Amino acid sequence: MKSTHLLKHIVTALVLSLTLAAPCLQAAEAQSSQTASTRDQVVIQVSDDDARKWNLALNNAKNVQDGLGAGNVDVEIVVYGPGIGMLKFDSTVASRIDQAKDDGVKIVACENTMQNQNLTKNDMLSSIGYVPAGVIELMQKQKDGYAYIRP
Repeated sequence: MKSTHLLKHIVTALVLSLTLAAPCLQAAEAQSSQTASTRDQVVIQVSDDDARKWNLALNNAKNVQDGLGAGNVDVEIVVYGPGIGMLKFDSTVASRIDQAKDDGVKIVACENTMQNQNLTKNDMLSSIGYVPAGVIELMQKQKDGYAYIRP
C-alpha cells in the first residue's frame, strides 16, 4: 500500500514537472525558429560630401542586396554632417539615391544636421526619410544587431 501511494506521488510529480516544462520548451522552440528566419541587417554611414563616397555607399547597398537577396536583408543608409548635401533635390547622385530607395534601401537624413545647415524637407529629395539624430540612429541600429559599414 505504501509503495502504491509513493508511486502515485512520483507520477503526480512527473506530470507536474512536464506540465511546467512544456511552456519553456515551446518558448525555446519559438525563439529558435525566429532566430533562423531573422533577416540580415546592415546600416551604412555616410557623412562625407563626396560623390565618390556616395557612389561607393550605394554600390555597397546594392552588392549586399544582390549577394543576400533584396528580400532577405534590411539596408539603411544614415546620413549626417557634410554628407547631407547629397540628399538635396539637386544632388549629383539624386537619381542613384532614388533608385536605391526604389530597390528597398532606406535612406534617412539627420534632422539635427539639417537644422544646423538651415535645410528644410523642401530642400531634400522626396524619397528619403528622417531621423532626429544620425549618430543616435547608428547607435540604435547597432544595438539592434545591424552590421555597420562606413565606406
